[in-house]
Amino acid sequence: MPRRLSQCSNVDDLRDLARRRLPGPIFHYIDGAADDEVTYRRNTHAFEDYDLVPNVLAGVADIDMSVEVMGCQLGLPIFCSPTALQRLFHHDGERAVARAAEKFNTLFGVSSLGTVGLDEIGRLISTPKMFQFYFHKDRALNAAMLEMAQAAEFDILTLTVDTITGGNRERDLRTGFTTPPRLTPASAFQFAVKPSWALNFFLREKFELAQLKDHVGEGSNIAISVGDYFSTMLDQNMSWDDAAELRRSWGRKFCLKGVMSVADARRAVDMGADAIMISNHGGRQLDGARSPFDQLEEIVQAVGGDIEVILDGGIRRGTHVLKAMALGATACSGGRMYLYALAAAGQAGVEKALSNLHSEIERGMKLMGVTRLSQLKPEMIRRRQV
Repeated sequence: MPRRLSQCSNVDDLRDLARRRLPGPIFHYIDGAADDEVTYRRNTHAFEDYDLVPNVLAGVADIDMSVEVMGCQLGLPIFCSPTALQRLFHHDGERAVARAAEKFNTLFGVSSLGTVGLDEIGRLISTPKMFQFYFHKDRALNAAMLEMAQAAEFDILTLTVDTITGGNRERDLRTGFTTPPRLTPASAFQFAVKPSWALNFFLREKFELAQLKDHVGEGSNIAISVGDYFSTMLDQNMSWDDAAELRRSWGRKFCLKGVMSVADARRAVDMGADAIMISNHGGRQLDGARSPFDQLEEIVQAVGGDIEVILDGGIRRGTHVLKAMALGATACSGGRMYLYALAAAGQAGVEKALSNLHSEIERGMKLMGVTRLSQLKPEMIRRRQV
């Protein structure tokens, strides 16, 4: 088990460091998923059912791993998917992830449940930025968040469509996790045994949901679980018409996150979305759902060329990215792969996570016999007979 960041060779190593640093309920919020967590595990295990078929003697001294995502030129084919509550995991929160993403010239996604204001992130980095939008019952809040993202000059608006109600996150129920954390005898013990985390959380700037605090108390001043927030605050009547109106109001690049079926992918094309993120919310919503990678091939065959297709979730290795690109993904994204790193060591941790993936992708491309990601083709991957 690694004891220093320099010893962390992969996502599992960073996960071990995060577990040692965080109070139990907060670690398990990152690490957990819905029900029996079958879909969560499948998100990564799905890659094992596919084998890469390399070419040789290709002259691979110079590698170009850049991609274009919704008009943004990225230096990596994987980016930091929007995730909530980041200042719970490290006191720098989104600031640390933003700086690390900028260093690797990749896209950074900020959640509606983010803990640093969009205006600050807009001033902090000049590289591409995505704002992830939760469609609330409160239409004034929706309008305010849209204006914040426009004023901060975010490049992309991404509407999450798979949180129409909260998933059954049983680890959170067992640990009593809420945002902000409630002070109970059990939680006080957890904070006491992780004094470094506790001092940073309680003595630095007040924890709050920066985009929401002026409209709702839940999550900033009123403790609530994320599942309960989704179930009570978000609009369960959200429709395709609402998504289309949001796209028109935004007026810039627009993406739908949480598309899993071919039928919905086609509707995304019809409504004029620029991209879809094939995602099951990290297995946190509908347990028993297919993994994004399992759905990638048929969605690409149905709408590839008409819309950009981003594979979100389950990424642990550079070869996972190469497999997705070989099946036609525009790019990949992930959350836990950098959240563990953020919790382990802040900005330095996220940089380590992205550096590891950069090295793995570069090495994998050379071993596959390609110098550009566009050279990865379906004939270079085979599904094992299971």
